[in-house]
Amino acid sequence: MKRIRDKIEYYALQADNRWKILPVKRQRLLTKLFFGGYTLLTLLVIVSICISTSQRNNEISINHIDGITKNPQTKDTIQTDKINSLIKK
Repeated sequence: MKRIRDKIEYYALQADNRWKILPVKRQRLLTKLFFGGYTLLTLLVIVSICISTSQRNNEISINHIDGITKNPQTKDTIQTDKINSLIKK
């Protein structure tokens, strides 16, 4: 675990050093681009949420499960089913 933490710390220091080496104009440009991308992504998510919630067919339908049999199986019928399935193989 310590090795992983050391590698992450080393990577963070290297990234910080590379950032400091960049000229100030380049840092500002990259900061503006990242912020613009983040803003655009946020707006897209908000618009997507507004569109999906504004649709009229936004109801949850709750129905009974049809795949379960009406008759509950007893322990004896389960064991005979297992035996029959083993015999068929």
